[in-house]
Amino acid sequence: MKTIAESKCFEGTQWVLSHQSKYCACDMTFGIYVPEKAGSSKLPLIWYLSGLTCTHENAMVKSGIQRWASEKEVAVVFPDTSPRGEGVPDDPNFDLGQGAGFYIDSKKFPWEKNFQMWSYILKELPELIFSNFHLDEKKQSIMGHSMGGLGALNMAFRNPKVFKAVSAFAPISNPTSGIWGRKQFESYLGIESELWEEYDPSILLEKRGYPGSILIDQGTKDDFLDKLMPESLEKQVNARKQGNSFRYQEGYDHSYFFVSTFMKDHVFWHEKILNK
Repeated sequence: MKTIAESKCFEGTQWVLSHQSKYCACDMTFGIYVPEKAGSSKLPLIWYLSGLTCTHENAMVKSGIQRWASEKEVAVVFPDTSPRGEGVPDDPNFDLGQGAGFYIDSKKFPWEKNFQMWSYILKELPELIFSNFHLDEKKQSIMGHSMGGLGALNMAFRNPKVFKAVSAFAPISNPTSGIWGRKQFESYLGIESELWEEYDPSILLEKRGYPGSILIDQGTKDDFLDKLMPESLEKQVNARKQGNSFRYQEGYDHSYFFVSTFMKDHVFWHEKILNK
């Protein structure tokens, strides 16, 4: 593992690191914020998954999460959104290929060699992080924005023993029925099948449920509502009487101005659950 940057931030350290990934078959870069900790106990960890066209850097720079993570003494990891580099397949459209991994394990050529983001985040990156930082593997939760919200919800719903809670900002909510989903699933996974449903949070929540806690914020002036399709997920979240919350935020769009406005809410919510 190679250190690209190490910066003091709110009395903690913001790292940017790279390593050779066996699942993505390329060099991968990620960020991790580790707050200063009073005492010797291990820190809880929040995973943050970013959206289309993003890298590890977007939330790290724009969301303001470090301030709140420092206050609540939780670490935050920022994975990249896809494999990258020469030799990694790409597409001229922004919503496919590099920057648009959709947090799935691809099954189709030419993507299957590199686009294994599901396994990378659930198997490879945790091993690297927990072996190098003083973090509590039993206290993990996950959040994300847009495509990253989709990934966060899917990973939590399918791995409830790993992630105690999940939150999302404007997530892609019903990809098997939407423009953001059907195109990518066909390219990465093949013709429509039951495999598609394994990456659709509305279907997963309806069929499997989720014993953890859920918090979702959606701006009412989001330009991508027709692609995000929040109604199906809203219905499933509100049907569960366990303190879950699907909130519409009046006047907010899809940008990091929206995300940063409600980031404090999300970090404080995660920390309370992780340290319960």
